[in-house]
Amino acid sequence: MKLYNSIGPNPRLVKMFAAEKGIQLDLVEVDIVAGENRQPAWQAINPTSTTPVLELDSGLCIAETTAICEYLEDRFPAPALIGTTPEARAVTRMWWRRADLIVVQPMTAGFRGAEGLPLFQGRVRCLPQAADDLKQAAQEGLAWFEAQLGDKPYIAGDALTVADLQLFCFVEFGDKVGQGLAPAHHRLAAWRERIAARPSAALPWL
Repeated sequence: MKLYNSIGPNPRLVKMFAAEKGIQLDLVEVDIVAGENRQPAWQAINPTSTTPVLELDSGLCIAETTAICEYLEDRFPAPALIGTTPEARAVTRMWWRRADLIVVQPMTAGFRGAEGLPLFQGRVRCLPQAADDLKQAAQEGLAWFEAQLGDKPYIAGDALTVADLQLFCFVEFGDKVGQGLAPAHHRLAAWRERIAARPSAALPWL
């Protein structure tokens, strides 16, 4: 299998997910800074112009991190990162979706409307007038996760899941773009250190 890779938290999520499962993916670099992903050749692979994309041996291309991770989990079920039972998978997907809605989406949109505006304007819809509010929404989402984490070692309970990998990738991204954890986020800081100590976290992503 071949992974079309680039800088950024979304490709990092897929690379960490694969590494945690022991899956070897051949990487093909896509230069999103130079706009390679906006060219017709790339849009023939993925018309949404986003990365990453997983190309199977059959030639089928799968975009969107959720779809890619779900496919890899189905194809290589052990070790489970989504769950081994319907109940466990539902809980993981619940936390995965929550992280996407209340942290990932506002953080990304806030970045594109502010620090990332020179790169993204003209490529996607940017909201500079809403950037501060979007960043605040992401911080509120992180504060909510801080409260919900409690004494659990991982987001969805006692075991590492894709929900941890996704939130970790965006907490690390937020730290690079002025949207890092607040000083009061002690539980998330400790959780981040646990994930950062894993070999999969050492894979390059910038």
